[in-house]
Amino acid sequence: MEVTAKVLADRIGGTIEGSADTILNQVAKIEDAGMGSLTFLANMEYEGFLYTTQASAALVANDFVASQAIPAQLTLIRVHDPYTAFASVLQWAAAAQTYTAGIAANAHIDPTAEIGTNCYIGPFVVVDAGARIAANCQIHSHVSIGKGVHIGAKSTLHRQVAILDGCTLGDECIVQSGAVIGSDGFGFAPTHSGQYSKVPQTGNVTIGNRCEIGAATTIDRATLGSTIIEDGVKLDNQIQVAHNVKIGANTVIAAQTGIAGSTTIGANCMIGGQVGFAGHITVADGVKIA
Repeated sequence: MEVTAKVLADRIGGTIEGSADTILNQVAKIEDAGMGSLTFLANMEYEGFLYTTQASAALVANDFVASQAIPAQLTLIRVHDPYTAFASVLQWAAAAQTYTAGIAANAHIDPTAEIGTNCYIGPFVVVDAGARIAANCQIHSHVSIGKGVHIGAKSTLHRQVAILDGCTLGDECIVQSGAVIGSDGFGFAPTHSGQYSKVPQTGNVTIGNRCEIGAATTIDRATLGSTIIEDGVKLDNQIQVAHNVKIGANTVIAAQTGIAGSTTIGANCMIGGQVGFAGHITVADGVKIA
Protein backbone atom coordinates (compact mmCIF):
# COMPACT_ATOMS: atom_id res chain seq x y z
CA MET A 1 0.00 0.00 0.00
CA GLU A 2 1.35 3.37 -1.01
CA VAL A 3 -1.10 6.21 -1.41
CA THR A 4 -1.47 9.92 -0.71
CA ALA A 5 -3.65 11.16 2.12
CA LYS A 6 -6.01 12.73 -0.44
CA VAL A 7 -6.53 9.50 -2.38
CA LEU A 8 -7.17 7.60 0.84
CA ALA A 9 -9.53 10.27 2.19
CA ASP A 10 -11.50 10.29 -1.05
CA ARG A 11 -11.80 6.52 -0.91
CA ILE A 12 -13.26 6.47 2.62
CA GLY A 13 -15.25 9.71 2.42
CA GLY A 14 -12.99 11.71 4.74
CA THR A 15 -11.89 15.35 4.82
CA ILE A 16 -8.27 16.42 5.23
CA GLU A 17 -6.64 18.79 7.70
CA GLY A 18 -2.97 19.14 6.80
CA SER A 19 -1.04 18.03 3.75
CA ALA A 20 -3.09 16.22 1.13
CA ASP A 21 0.16 15.02 -0.46
CA THR A 22 1.36 13.08 2.59
CA ILE A 23 2.53 9.62 1.47
CA LEU A 24 1.16 6.65 3.42
CA ASN A 25 2.66 3.20 3.00
CA GLN A 26 1.65 1.27 6.13
CA VAL A 27 -0.84 1.13 8.99
CA ALA A 28 0.08 1.10 12.67
CA LYS A 29 -1.14 1.51 16.25
CA ILE A 30 -1.16 5.10 17.39
CA GLU A 31 1.32 4.52 20.23
CA ASP A 32 4.13 3.16 18.04
CA ALA A 33 3.40 4.43 14.52
CA GLY A 34 6.28 5.87 12.48
CA MET A 35 6.77 7.98 9.40
CA GLY A 36 4.55 6.91 6.52
CA SER A 37 2.05 5.26 8.86
CA LEU A 38 -1.70 5.74 8.96
CA THR A 39 -3.20 5.35 12.42
CA PHE A 40 -6.55 6.15 14.03
CA LEU A 41 -8.13 7.51 17.21
CA ALA A 42 -11.41 5.81 18.12
CA ASN A 43 -11.04 5.39 21.89
CA MET A 44 -10.42 8.71 23.63
CA GLU A 45 -8.33 6.95 26.30
CA TYR A 46 -5.61 6.96 23.63
CA GLU A 47 -5.93 10.68 22.84
CA GLY A 48 -2.61 11.51 24.51
CA PHE A 49 -0.75 9.43 21.93
CA LEU A 50 -2.14 11.66 19.16
CA TYR A 51 0.05 14.52 20.35
CA THR A 52 3.25 12.46 20.45
CA THR A 53 2.75 10.04 17.54
CA GLN A 54 5.26 9.92 14.70
CA ALA A 55 2.54 8.79 12.27
CA SER A 56 2.04 10.73 9.05
CA ALA A 57 -1.77 10.65 9.18
CA ALA A 58 -4.52 9.77 11.64
CA LEU A 59 -8.22 9.06 11.24
CA VAL A 60 -10.29 11.04 13.75
CA ALA A 61 -14.01 11.67 14.21
CA ASN A 62 -15.66 14.58 12.45
CA ASP A 63 -16.45 16.21 15.81
CA PHE A 64 -13.02 15.62 17.39
CA VAL A 65 -11.56 18.75 19.05
CA ALA A 66 -7.84 18.65 19.84
CA SER A 67 -6.87 19.63 23.39
CA GLN A 68 -3.18 20.12 22.47
CA ALA A 69 -1.16 21.05 19.41
CA ILE A 70 -1.20 18.47 16.63
CA PRO A 71 2.33 17.33 15.60
CA ALA A 72 3.61 19.23 12.59
CA GLN A 73 4.03 16.12 10.42
CA LEU A 74 0.56 14.74 11.20
CA THR A 75 -2.31 15.05 8.72
CA LEU A 76 -5.77 14.50 10.17
CA ILE A 77 -8.42 12.73 8.11
CA ARG A 78 -11.86 13.35 9.59
CA VAL A 79 -14.46 10.62 9.15
CA HIS A 80 -17.81 9.67 10.66
CA ASP A 81 -16.44 6.58 12.46
CA PRO A 82 -12.63 6.21 12.70
CA TYR A 83 -12.73 2.54 13.67
CA THR A 84 -14.96 1.53 10.77
CA ALA A 85 -12.91 3.67 8.38
CA PHE A 86 -9.67 2.06 9.60
CA ALA A 87 -11.20 -1.38 9.07
CA SER A 88 -12.02 -0.38 5.49
CA VAL A 89 -8.42 0.68 4.94
CA LEU A 90 -7.16 -2.66 6.29
CA GLN A 91 -9.52 -4.51 3.94
CA TRP A 92 -8.24 -2.45 1.03
CA ALA A 93 -4.62 -3.17 1.97
CA ALA A 94 -5.31 -6.89 2.42
CA ALA A 95 -7.01 -7.10 -0.98
CA ALA A 96 -3.83 -5.78 -2.58
CA GLN A 97 -1.88 -8.74 -1.16
CA THR A 98 -3.62 -11.41 -3.20
CA TYR A 99 -1.81 -14.47 -4.50
CA THR A 100 -1.11 -14.91 -8.20
CA ALA A 101 -3.80 -16.97 -9.88
CA GLY A 102 -2.85 -20.51 -10.85
CA ILE A 103 -2.84 -24.10 -9.65
CA ALA A 104 0.22 -25.51 -7.90
CA ALA A 105 1.82 -28.44 -9.70
CA ASN A 106 1.45 -30.70 -6.66
CA ALA A 107 -2.22 -29.91 -6.03
CA HIS A 108 -4.62 -32.75 -6.84
CA ILE A 109 -7.71 -31.64 -8.77
CA ASP A 110 -10.17 -34.37 -9.75
CA PRO A 111 -10.92 -34.24 -13.49
CA THR A 112 -14.63 -33.74 -12.76
CA ALA A 113 -14.06 -30.77 -10.46
CA GLU A 114 -14.73 -27.25 -11.79
CA ILE A 115 -12.32 -24.39 -11.03
CA GLY A 116 -13.45 -20.85 -11.85
CA THR A 117 -11.34 -18.15 -13.43
CA ASN A 118 -8.60 -16.28 -11.59
CA CYS A 119 -8.35 -18.73 -8.68
CA TYR A 120 -5.24 -19.45 -6.64
CA ILE A 121 -4.88 -23.15 -5.68
CA GLY A 122 -1.89 -23.73 -3.41
CA PRO A 123 0.45 -26.68 -2.85
CA PHE A 124 -0.99 -30.03 -1.72
CA VAL A 125 -4.59 -28.91 -2.06
CA VAL A 126 -7.03 -31.76 -2.77
CA VAL A 127 -10.26 -31.09 -4.68
CA ASP A 128 -12.45 -34.17 -4.99
CA ALA A 129 -14.92 -35.28 -7.63
CA GLY A 130 -17.76 -32.94 -8.56
CA ALA A 131 -16.53 -30.05 -6.44
CA ARG A 132 -17.05 -26.55 -7.83
CA ILE A 133 -14.90 -23.56 -6.94
CA ALA A 134 -16.20 -20.25 -8.29
CA ALA A 135 -14.08 -17.40 -9.66
CA ASN A 136 -11.50 -15.37 -7.74
CA CYS A 137 -11.09 -17.78 -4.82
CA GLN A 138 -7.89 -18.35 -2.84
CA ILE A 139 -7.37 -21.93 -1.67
CA HIS A 140 -4.19 -22.17 0.37
CA SER A 141 -1.90 -25.12 0.97
CA HIS A 142 -3.09 -28.46 2.36
CA VAL A 143 -6.79 -27.58 2.07
CA SER A 144 -9.11 -30.55 1.49
CA ILE A 145 -12.33 -30.03 -0.47
CA GLY A 146 -14.67 -33.01 -0.57
CA LYS A 147 -16.95 -34.50 -3.19
CA GLY A 148 -19.69 -32.23 -4.48
CA VAL A 149 -18.59 -29.23 -2.39
CA HIS A 150 -19.44 -25.78 -3.76
CA ILE A 151 -17.26 -22.78 -2.88
CA GLY A 152 -18.69 -19.35 -3.79
CA ALA A 153 -16.85 -16.56 -5.58
CA LYS A 154 -14.13 -14.50 -3.90
CA SER A 155 -13.87 -16.85 -0.93
CA THR A 156 -10.61 -17.64 0.88
CA LEU A 157 -9.72 -20.92 2.57
CA HIS A 158 -6.58 -20.71 4.67
CA ARG A 159 -4.13 -23.53 5.32
CA GLN A 160 -5.35 -26.97 6.40
CA VAL A 161 -9.05 -26.22 6.15
CA ALA A 162 -11.28 -29.24 5.47
CA ILE A 163 -14.66 -28.83 3.79
CA LEU A 164 -16.18 -32.27 3.56
CA ASP A 165 -18.51 -33.93 1.08
CA GLY A 166 -21.65 -32.13 -0.05
CA CYS A 167 -21.16 -28.90 1.91
CA THR A 168 -21.62 -25.43 0.43
CA LEU A 169 -19.89 -22.13 1.16
CA GLY A 170 -21.22 -18.81 -0.14
CA ASP A 171 -19.54 -15.87 -1.81
CA GLU A 172 -16.87 -13.72 -0.12
CA CYS A 173 -16.38 -16.06 2.82
CA ILE A 174 -13.19 -16.52 4.83
CA VAL A 175 -12.35 -19.80 6.56
CA GLN A 176 -9.34 -19.63 8.87
CA SER A 177 -6.69 -22.31 9.27
CA GLY A 178 -7.64 -25.69 10.64
CA ALA A 179 -11.42 -25.23 10.53
CA VAL A 180 -13.46 -28.32 9.71
CA ILE A 181 -16.81 -27.95 7.99
CA GLY A 182 -19.01 -31.01 7.53
CA SER A 183 -17.54 -33.42 10.06
CA ASP A 184 -19.96 -36.04 11.36
CA GLY A 185 -22.50 -34.96 13.92
CA PHE A 186 -22.24 -36.68 17.29
CA GLY A 187 -25.02 -39.23 16.85
CA PHE A 188 -25.08 -42.60 18.62
CA ALA A 189 -27.99 -44.84 19.54
CA PRO A 190 -27.76 -46.93 22.75
CA THR A 191 -28.16 -50.68 22.26
CA HIS A 192 -29.50 -53.39 24.60
CA SER A 193 -25.94 -54.55 25.24
CA GLY A 194 -25.00 -51.17 26.69
CA GLN A 195 -22.94 -50.22 23.68
CA TYR A 196 -23.61 -47.45 21.15
CA SER A 197 -24.44 -47.77 17.50
CA LYS A 198 -23.37 -44.93 15.21
CA VAL A 199 -26.19 -43.03 13.51
CA PRO A 200 -25.03 -42.12 10.00
CA GLN A 201 -24.92 -38.37 9.46
CA THR A 202 -26.34 -38.01 5.97
CA GLY A 203 -26.90 -34.24 5.78
CA ASN A 204 -24.53 -31.37 5.06
CA VAL A 205 -23.51 -27.86 6.12
CA THR A 206 -24.65 -24.80 4.17
CA ILE A 207 -22.91 -21.49 4.82
CA GLY A 208 -24.19 -18.22 3.37
CA ASN A 209 -22.39 -15.24 1.87
CA ARG A 210 -19.83 -13.02 3.63
CA CYS A 211 -19.33 -15.38 6.57
CA GLU A 212 -16.10 -15.90 8.48
CA ILE A 213 -15.23 -19.14 10.24
CA GLY A 214 -12.42 -18.97 12.82
CA ALA A 215 -9.36 -21.19 13.19
CA ALA A 216 -9.98 -24.69 14.55
CA THR A 217 -13.74 -24.16 14.58
CA THR A 218 -15.83 -27.24 13.73
CA ILE A 219 -19.27 -27.25 12.15
CA ASP A 220 -20.89 -30.69 12.05
CA ARG A 221 -23.03 -31.92 9.20
CA ALA A 222 -26.71 -32.57 9.89
CA THR A 223 -28.07 -35.99 10.65
CA LEU A 224 -30.75 -35.22 8.06
CA GLY A 225 -31.07 -31.98 6.11
CA SER A 226 -28.57 -29.19 6.76
CA THR A 227 -26.68 -27.43 9.50
CA ILE A 228 -27.28 -23.81 8.44
CA ILE A 229 -25.08 -20.75 8.85
CA GLU A 230 -26.85 -17.75 7.31
CA ASP A 231 -25.35 -14.71 5.55
CA GLY A 232 -22.92 -12.49 7.42
CA VAL A 233 -22.31 -14.78 10.42
CA LYS A 234 -18.90 -14.37 12.09
CA LEU A 235 -17.57 -17.26 14.18
CA ASP A 236 -14.43 -16.89 16.27
CA ASN A 237 -11.78 -19.58 16.86
CA GLN A 238 -12.42 -22.94 18.51
CA ILE A 239 -16.21 -22.93 18.36
CA GLN A 240 -18.20 -26.17 18.20
CA VAL A 241 -21.40 -26.09 16.12
CA ALA A 242 -23.26 -29.39 16.36
CA HIS A 243 -25.50 -31.12 13.85
CA ASN A 244 -28.72 -29.44 12.66
CA VAL A 245 -27.90 -26.13 14.33
CA LYS A 246 -29.16 -22.99 12.61
CA ILE A 247 -27.44 -19.62 13.14
CA GLY A 248 -29.26 -16.53 11.85
CA ALA A 249 -27.86 -13.80 9.64
CA ASN A 250 -25.24 -11.40 10.99
CA THR A 251 -24.86 -13.12 14.33
CA VAL A 252 -21.37 -12.99 15.87
CA ILE A 253 -20.04 -15.61 18.30
CA ALA A 254 -16.82 -15.40 20.30
CA ALA A 255 -14.29 -18.15 20.98
CA GLN A 256 -14.86 -21.48 22.72
CA THR A 257 -18.63 -21.33 22.51
CA GLY A 258 -20.32 -24.72 22.23
CA ILE A 259 -23.69 -25.18 20.55
CA ALA A 260 -25.46 -28.51 21.01
CA GLY A 261 -27.51 -30.18 18.31
CA SER A 262 -30.73 -28.82 16.80
CA THR A 263 -30.36 -25.43 18.51
CA THR A 264 -31.56 -22.35 16.62
CA ILE A 265 -29.88 -18.98 17.24
CA GLY A 266 -31.59 -15.97 15.71
CA ALA A 267 -30.27 -13.17 13.54
CA ASN A 268 -28.13 -10.26 14.78
CA CYS A 269 -27.23 -11.93 18.07
CA MET A 270 -23.98 -11.24 19.93
CA ILE A 271 -22.62 -14.23 21.83
CA GLY A 272 -19.64 -13.89 24.17
CA GLY A 273 -16.81 -16.35 24.70
CA GLN A 274 -17.33 -19.77 26.33
CA VAL A 275 -21.12 -19.60 26.19
CA GLY A 276 -22.79 -23.03 26.23
CA PHE A 277 -26.07 -23.81 24.47
CA ALA A 278 -28.15 -26.86 25.38
CA GLY A 279 -29.69 -28.75 22.49
CA HIS A 280 -33.12 -28.21 20.93
CA ILE A 281 -33.57 -24.63 22.18
CA THR A 282 -34.39 -21.46 20.28
CA VAL A 283 -32.80 -18.05 20.86
CA ALA A 284 -34.67 -15.04 19.45
CA ASP A 285 -33.22 -12.41 17.12
CA GLY A 286 -31.06 -9.64 18.58
CA VAL A 287 -30.16 -11.38 21.84
CA LYS A 288 -26.85 -10.61 23.61
CA ILE A 289 -25.35 -13.32 25.82
CA ALA A 290 -22.23 -12.78 27.93
